[in-house]
Amino acid sequence: MKKIKVLIVDDSQLIQQILTEILNNTSDLEVVGVASDPFEARDMIKRLNPDVLTLDIEMPKMDGISFLRNIMRLRPMPVVMISTLTENGAPATLDALAIGAVDFMAKPQGSSWQDLKGYSELIQDKVRNAARANVTANDVFVAEDSSETAAASHRFKLGKVICIGSSTGGTEALKDVLKGMPKNCPPILMTQHIPPAFSDAFAQRLNNLCQISVCQAKAGMPLELGHAYLAPGDRHLKIVRGASGLQCALFDGDKVNGHIPAVDVLFDSAATLIGKNAVAALLTGMGSDGAKGMKAIHDAGGKTIAQDERSSVVWGMPGAAVNMGAAQRILPLKRIREALLQDCSIPD
Repeated sequence: MKKIKVLIVDDSQLIQQILTEILNNTSDLEVVGVASDPFEARDMIKRLNPDVLTLDIEMPKMDGISFLRNIMRLRPMPVVMISTLTENGAPATLDALAIGAVDFMAKPQGSSWQDLKGYSELIQDKVRNAARANVTANDVFVAEDSSETAAASHRFKLGKVICIGSSTGGTEALKDVLKGMPKNCPPILMTQHIPPAFSDAFAQRLNNLCQISVCQAKAGMPLELGHAYLAPGDRHLKIVRGASGLQCALFDGDKVNGHIPAVDVLFDSAATLIGKNAVAALLTGMGSDGAKGMKAIHDAGGKTIAQDERSSVVWGMPGAAVNMGAAQRILPLKRIREALLQDCSIPD
């Protein structure tokens, strides 16, 4: 079997050694080179033709964000960000994902880089997944600008709730779906696989880009028109019925499908509580989280949409829903926003 060739770009010799040990300790991954700065990396990319890059953010001569921007402009390739800044520097990591990085590995807070060895399998999986990613997906299907496409003319049925699940590649996909949502749209609940240190910063970023109000969900928040609620990175998000109507509920607990928050938890609550009033979309992501929950919404009479393979960075989660017969429609990213709104609208 052909091995996945990895180039490590990091100015720390310790990190180079640890990542080389982790990645070479497999039958399918091979570190073909290490570079201490972007200029050295540029020459090695041309010479070694790696399948995946691991990239630090803070480096001499040129920072990782600037180098990533050059890579995605001149030679798009799968990149996994691995850096001391990613945990405390959520904005920098979100910038990297917006530019085109497939994924990131944040150093566990309060630990040393030696502790990365405890995350060997996770790092190996992230590199494998990146090698299979469609790095040009966002270039092929970019949603129209919100200022021109906001569907303010829609009249929406009372009680409709939009639920969206996403993972790898999902931060940009969610942004494209939400940017054009009109201020009178039904409430939106979102589960994105993201660390707790990043979820609030991501919600704030979406809020700054969108016409609707976007926030990290808190327990007891009422579901309001023109509002979107993102699951915190360390708690499951559900819909519950309170004294004054539908509201957000947050739960600790075990991982579901390997994740907390899990999309299946959100979708299952929608299927059980609101049934045919649920409108769900499953966006790009590795694995199968959300597929069973989407099938539950489908069987309860709700509307279901899966992002298509060509516009997905990784067609794992939406593909699993399609294979399960859970998705009523399979659409490119640029059409999902309008489809969600149509599914919530009162016919003319």
